[in-house]
Amino acid sequence: MKQLIENLDFALTVDADDRVIRHAAILVDGATIADIGTTHEVRSRLGGEHVEVVDGTGKGATPGFIDTHVHLSESLSRAVFPDVLATRAWVFHWAKPFYAHVNDEDEGISVLTGAAEMLRSGTTCFLDMGAQNDAGLTARAVEQIGIRGVVARHAADVRPATAPLGWSDEMMDHHFFPDHTVALDVLEDAVRTWNGYADGRVRCWVNIEGKEPCSLELHVGARDLAERLGVGTTYHIASSLEESKVAEAKYGMWPVTRIERAGGLGSNLVLAHAVALTDDEVGMLAHHGTSVAFCPSTSLKLAKGATSIGKYPEMLEQGVKVGLGTDGVSAAGNLNLHRQMHLVAGLFKDSRRDPTLVGAHKALRMATIDGARMLGWADQIGSLEVGKQADFVLFDTRHHEWTPYDRPVQALVWSASTASIDQTWVAGRPVYANGVIATIDEPALRAEARERAAAIIERAGLHGEDVPVTTTLYD
Repeated sequence: MKQLIENLDFALTVDADDRVIRHAAILVDGATIADIGTTHEVRSRLGGEHVEVVDGTGKGATPGFIDTHVHLSESLSRAVFPDVLATRAWVFHWAKPFYAHVNDEDEGISVLTGAAEMLRSGTTCFLDMGAQNDAGLTARAVEQIGIRGVVARHAADVRPATAPLGWSDEMMDHHFFPDHTVALDVLEDAVRTWNGYADGRVRCWVNIEGKEPCSLELHVGARDLAERLGVGTTYHIASSLEESKVAEAKYGMWPVTRIERAGGLGSNLVLAHAVALTDDEVGMLAHHGTSVAFCPSTSLKLAKGATSIGKYPEMLEQGVKVGLGTDGVSAAGNLNLHRQMHLVAGLFKDSRRDPTLVGAHKALRMATIDGARMLGWADQIGSLEVGKQADFVLFDTRHHEWTPYDRPVQALVWSASTASIDQTWVAGRPVYANGVIATIDEPALRAEARERAAAIIERAGLHGEDVPVTTTLYD
């Protein structure tokens, strides 16, 4: 039976006209939006048709948020690593040892834990960087919990000459493929197995780690393979000035320039972070239609320099699609995309002393329709429009964060938080409502997550004081 959510305070459509509908109603038919407009308009178009009526009084609707860069395999590492680490030391001496001791069962719990946090934060779709063990772990967890997302198998092919402390031989053998050809064969198999799973809520991409652990052939080959398979690819690149300068010392050019000259850029590629770019490289991204996933919380925590050297306003000005990502909980501290929206709305206003930069409306688009376009999913998600999937968030406008308010987009970005999220719907289903995720036993999940996290930290030796906080690996 169709469901009519009526008398909503507002619906932020994020359509081409950025319509804000007051006294709104959304008609849901199965997994899709069958109608949207004022309550009077939708009811008049219904005629005498019998529907299930849901009272939306005191609620406002937004499209579900889309996280364009997350590491669900890291969800058990919250507050484990020090917050005095630069990016490369964080990856090589803390994250990798942690990964080395995450088994299949750990990763399954990690994905569910992260997905639960995202649903509670209004995120309905994500782009995961890739499972450490098997893309199927993420795909099956997505099916179980009811979220939507892009899954993958993480891959690299350039082993360090000497493995740092904490890197296990098993992890090295599993994580690093003998060469790019073997890696791409495994990634292709993952796409053919999992793309379209869970009634289409799961898509699978050709994802790689990127940066120093991946050869140029793997960077270029991943995008080529993805294009042939009709999917996308994503990897980390230019994620810090240190990384870009290492590439310049080795190859005489910064990372994105090197990939562009090898023919590796394209419209099915999402670059994660891309903090350290030249002006010419911004133009390259615009020319090739390559997208960027910006992770504000990670930039703040790892001192990447987004506000000092980042060229995100220039990217936006030149038409580069820039979405928002949370990254992993150890890098950013949370999987709260609403917080990233709040940050991106103001970071560049402040750093450049220009109140016209980004702002609330653009931040909302970055968190919704722009992210959908980056994922090649904008025909189905990212805005509240007839025919699209019924992925949306209902905020409680009687909450103190909304009392009082006039302009809902302003209130959403600058005043509200996840504390006033009342419901999160995915594919026409209220997966999170009444303070509960309907599809899982959250207390039991959290208890198991705490136990597994403590065991991983112990196995990885990350309580010790001898873990390096700087690195020369791959220099």
